[in-house]
Amino acid sequence: MELQINDKTYQITSDAETPLLWVIRDELGMTGTKYGCGLAQCGACSVMVDGEVLRSCVMPVGAMAGRKVTTIEAVNADPVGQKVVDAWVRHQVPQCGYCQSGQVMAATALLKQVAQPSDEQIVGAMVNLCRCGTYNAIKAAMHELSGGTGAPAAAAAATTPAAPAAGADGVNKAAVAAAAVVGVGAVAAIQWSKTQKAKAGKEQA
Repeated sequence: MELQINDKTYQITSDAETPLLWVIRDELGMTGTKYGCGLAQCGACSVMVDGEVLRSCVMPVGAMAGRKVTTIEAVNADPVGQKVVDAWVRHQVPQCGYCQSGQVMAATALLKQVAQPSDEQIVGAMVNLCRCGTYNAIKAAMHELSGGTGAPAAAAAATTPAAPAAGADGVNKAAVAAAAVVGVGAVAAIQWSKTQKAKAGKEQA
């Protein structure tokens, strides 16, 4: 099938049910889009499809026929995306940087839809997870990009995830559950990879 990514048309050979993320990374070699959880929860795999942010780790590539996909590799070619990247640099947002391609795509999608979003709109759109806790820097950058509407500190506080409280037994059950979810996603990715290798082996036999 044909796939339009970053204003170029590609002929892909992956099965229609293959997640878009793996086509982007493995078949086309665009590795800026990251695998995080495999469950569309963390946002590291975010891309834009027809201008809207989408979690590519769970989206079958077959659903992308006739649609326009934009990845982090092309964000600098977009005037709004370039402004986002520049603001990210000024505010020194990235720490390890792993989640930041998804963060930038989410920010770009919001600002292309709403040039001067309110704090509430920023809070609603910037929901991707960051293990390094760069939420304050992200909100400061978004506040600048939005034209300074609202208080950046308030926006940052509103979206910085609170640490779940431990139970009476001292066990943080929410943290344990979150770790389990990430583990399930990793197992699913490994199983999918094994399945694809098995298919490839049968085709070569």
